Amino acid sequence: MEYINEKLAEFNQYLAGRKVAVIGLGVSNLPLIDYLYELKAQVTVFDQTDVKEISRTILKKVTNYGMGMSFGENYLEELVGFDLIFRSPSCLPTMPELIAEAERGAIITTEVEMVIELCPGKVIGITGSDGKTTTTTLISEILKAKDHNVFLGGNIGTPLFTQIAEMTPEDVIVLELSSFQLMDMKISPHIAIITNITPNHLDKHTDMTEYINAKKNIFKYQEKTDLLVLNYDNEITRNFEKEAPGKVMFFSSKSKIPNGYIVADSKIKYCENGLRSHILDTKEMILRGTHNFENATAALIATRDFVDTETACKTILNFKGVEHRLELVLETKDRIKWYNDSVSSSPTRTMAGLDAFSLRNIILIAGGYDKNLDYTPLAKPIVDNCKELILLGETSSKIEKAVKEELKKQNKKMKIHKCTDLRQTVEVAKEVAVQGDVVLFSPASASFDMFQNFAERGKCFKKYVKEIAK
Repeated sequence: MEYINEKLAEFNQYLAGRKVAVIGLGVSNLPLIDYLYELKAQVTVFDQTDVKEISRTILKKVTNYGMGMSFGENYLEELVGFDLIFRSPSCLPTMPELIAEAERGAIITTEVEMVIELCPGKVIGITGSDGKTTTTTLISEILKAKDHNVFLGGNIGTPLFTQIAEMTPEDVIVLELSSFQLMDMKISPHIAIITNITPNHLDKHTDMTEYINAKKNIFKYQEKTDLLVLNYDNEITRNFEKEAPGKVMFFSSKSKIPNGYIVADSKIKYCENGLRSHILDTKEMILRGTHNFENATAALIATRDFVDTETACKTILNFKGVEHRLELVLETKDRIKWYNDSVSSSPTRTMAGLDAFSLRNIILIAGGYDKNLDYTPLAKPIVDNCKELILLGETSSKIEKAVKEELKKQNKKMKIHKCTDLRQTVEVAKEVAVQGDVVLFSPASASFDMFQNFAERGKCFKKYVKEIAK
């Protein structure tokens, strides 16, 4: 018997003739525009980009559909009188125009929130300051290894809203969720994972409290039978247990927890009532670094009711990781290894990357867009693990100052190079690297001062390495 999604059918009926605003012409909202047009909604699109810089193809589509348009610096001035507003993650719900519309009675939502609201399958949501994408992708791969039909989306993958009609109650929806997507969310996934919480995106969020509260929405609306997976070693996430409406399970690489999954003695182990059982040997994993072992434990917990342990472990052991995350780009003839860790947009991510290597022969390339983060904690890991430091971008002075203070404290010396662009950093690294060294590109900063996103930054780094270092 064919499954009929009655909730989706009711929502589609609601859309007909409604005044709908779509804020942001990014990847997630473009399929949404087609969908809304087919359902005869009265749509106006908003984007802060100047009309001259909007894709001609997109403009032609919106014009042919007869939709309203508002672009440029004051793009939200005409956001008045709408029934439903789809905001992009970059348009925060704290914008005065959105607050005013909500007070008038408009429904403010996002593409991914409607996916959780309307999809019929089980939803697994992953958030955190670090490790989201690796954990999300690993969960998806484990589920697919047991022939589950998986829809991967949210902050990665493809926009899923227009695929809701294809979903059935047997499917699993796996979503990576950013703080910007979670900020005003009023529904939570059945299984929620928070990898960790450290200062991040403080150039966008009012303060750390706002950032933490946004993350809480991933579990705030769970039912008693739902599951929350938390990092026991992170004080902020550990304390979320007190607020969780449903069941809680921890993972840890530092503590002896009586129940949950731990990383200890180069093993991942399952603990129940203080008794430990061996799950897998981390030395056999392709992924490296304690942070990735923690990601694996989170994935094991999230999938334990869907997939047997043997299948899950086999998938973890064979998982090669995600592009731009401690990705081995090249090993030269003289055994110099070049790693692309462009996703590391915060000090904690870079610290985890440095921790993944046991040798102290790292040449670190770091620096980028300033998110108003503190770089002091990064200084000691750099001094302890790196032989030379190559800096670029807005945060280079901050990182340099912190490292020099730590060098003085430890009475050590380290050569620090400052470059004007990414290509130059690769050229300098080639000059100073010797046999057996590791060149690690782990910026500890966002990409927006020079690149559109971390992926573009990582691709450029790989291109330069292949041209210059081979």
